[in-house]
Amino acid sequence: MITATEEIERREIRRRYRALLKVSKNVKTRKDKARIRKAFDLALEAHKDMRRKSGEPYIYHPIEVARIVAEEIGLGTTSIICALLHDTVEDTDLTLEDVERMFGQKERVIIDGLTKISGVVDYTNSMQAENFRKILLTLSDDVRVILIKLADRLHNMRTLDAMPREKQLKIASETVFLFAPLAHRLGLYALKTELEDLSLKFTEPEIYDEISHKLKKTKAVRTRFVNRFSNPIREELSKQGVKFEMKARTKSVYSIFNKMRTKNIPFEEIYDVFAIRIIIDAKPEKEKAECWNAYSVVTDFYQPNPDRLRDWLSTPKANGYESLHTTVMSPGGRWVEVQIRSSRMDEVAEKGYAAHWKYKEGTAESNFDAWINKIRELLENPEKDAVEFIDDFKLNLFSEEIFIFTPKGEIKNLPKGASALDFAFEIHSEVGAHCMGAKVNHKLVPLSTELKSGDQVEIITSKKQKPNESWLDYVITGKAKSKIKASLREDKKRLAELGEQKFVKWLKKNKINKTQHNLKELQTLFKQSSPLELYYKFEINRLPLKKAEQLKVIKGKIVGRETENKETSELKEKLKEHGKSEEMLVLGEDMDHFDYKFAPCCNPIPGDEVFGFITINEGIKIHKTNCPNAIQLMSNYAYRIVKARWTSQQKIAFLAGIKVTGIDDVGLVNNITRLISGELNVNMRSIRFDSEDGVFDGTIMVYVHDTRHLTQLISKLKSVEGVINVGRIES
Repeated sequence: MITATEEIERREIRRRYRALLKVSKNVKTRKDKARIRKAFDLALEAHKDMRRKSGEPYIYHPIEVARIVAEEIGLGTTSIICALLHDTVEDTDLTLEDVERMFGQKERVIIDGLTKISGVVDYTNSMQAENFRKILLTLSDDVRVILIKLADRLHNMRTLDAMPREKQLKIASETVFLFAPLAHRLGLYALKTELEDLSLKFTEPEIYDEISHKLKKTKAVRTRFVNRFSNPIREELSKQGVKFEMKARTKSVYSIFNKMRTKNIPFEEIYDVFAIRIIIDAKPEKEKAECWNAYSVVTDFYQPNPDRLRDWLSTPKANGYESLHTTVMSPGGRWVEVQIRSSRMDEVAEKGYAAHWKYKEGTAESNFDAWINKIRELLENPEKDAVEFIDDFKLNLFSEEIFIFTPKGEIKNLPKGASALDFAFEIHSEVGAHCMGAKVNHKLVPLSTELKSGDQVEIITSKKQKPNESWLDYVITGKAKSKIKASLREDKKRLAELGEQKFVKWLKKNKINKTQHNLKELQTLFKQSSPLELYYKFEINRLPLKKAEQLKVIKGKIVGRETENKETSELKEKLKEHGKSEEMLVLGEDMDHFDYKFAPCCNPIPGDEVFGFITINEGIKIHKTNCPNAIQLMSNYAYRIVKARWTSQQKIAFLAGIKVTGIDDVGLVNNITRLISGELNVNMRSIRFDSEDGVFDGTIMVYVHDTRHLTQLISKLKSVEGVINVGRIES
């Protein structure tokens, strides 16, 4: 018999399925609808007894992922089917052969890709760098694997409230570390924005709530301003008979937070909280002309800032993004960003790669394909260390672009900050490897010269030239780094082979047998990561051979040394004893079984949310959860993370940094120091003030008891006359 709760859930499942069909604009035929129904029934049956952490039926998740895939990314039938079935092969008896028989080869390939990386992107495991790499390898199967995985991650982020705090932190860190930039690079700006905002909501809940509240509070004022600003432009475009839509796009909570943090300014001082977008309904052949016409209308009414014109109409971004951005001065003395684009460009901007299937012709797709090919090149290098691989990959994700011309006038896209050597590798790996010099705008320059958009570059090569270690300091692109490192590895292998022969002779001389055990002991002694490193360093005379005197050797065997750092192995044992998943470091107690230190990169103090990180040589380091290094540590080394909290302890003094800016005045420093030491009785370790043209900048290191004590000190300092801004130095 069906209970009332089961009946409510059944109705809700039907409602969600109908909502999915309603938003599936790219599903047109009856046959496609029947295939989606078949996938839905299969998923419903497969997950019938499963529930999510929140207690909801599991089937809600695949339906919602399919809805994101259809509505927010704009994909079609194949992707919707795969989204509905994305967990079935992993969690049920359904096989890939069943999927191929019932749906087809394409569906099998995509679900296979999703299954390979499921378990990587779930709640129980925090992703490691190696797993990130697995995810990116699926790019070579079908990009839709990544798109569906992004939809999966977005729904998991939307329902993250049901998870324990430490899982929330790990998952949110992974999201902002790789998934948000990946969505950005695939052109999915709406998805990227929501992923970043949700990550902030879980890593910095108080800041997220504060910015959200201020955005709501100022909404009415913004709306009035936007209407006043837009009216003359609307009237003129309508008079000219232009079909258009005009809307205001508010900056995301995450990007406002980023600006507040990087510029060290409060919310009230951020002027570009929104941008005006003009979307023109124009035929493909008239798009550019219509956009430039709208630009001239805007600049007839408002004075543009010539340094802030961004023309992605003439040279679209690598992911196909086309738009015209300008910043103009409004009558109230406020800068306003205006974005101008066609309806087609807007769809490509919002839906990214998915929209390219709709608009096959033109440069957008070939640009995108070029980017995918670059990623594949990076993936082809199997020897690369996984963490290093992710770092190189992220360089390609985050970078702004510049456009460089070859001597024949072809355009090459490079990340901002790229050098002449990066350009050489961009042309061809062989050109890069044998690059001897470069001419920028017909003038000979060093290989390390940073290129600017519009430069024309010619590369000079020589067969005798080959990469050296210093080249790594000149390049920023993943491709160049990867190729240089591969070449250096080849050299290293060659030298290591020579070194091995000499090392064997050295072992004989010291009466040490060449065994696996002895080699491991020597690696530990000389702090080398592998036998190859050991032989290589021996060949180039970089091993401290004097250390070998510490060894005890009996009958050719090294005895009396531990293979693992003693402190770390003891820590691991203690963590095992205490059951790491349950153990929590309680900071401030007399700790008899753990040794911990506070990380200097973020100087945590009581009241900060913190976690412990097991280091190789220095015990456990305590970091703030919003430490600049936290995201990388949580994403790449989750197995070395330990929960930690503060105890209500006796008054201990912790070092914290405060940054103060303001208008310089006689006696100001004296007023500040008197307030800190005299009135508040706080000890200072150091104080440094710089003054230039009437504006001062100060850094004060003080000893405080906890975050409340620090907040109290900051608010008192704000009341000093002449002080404009006071904030905590985060690192």
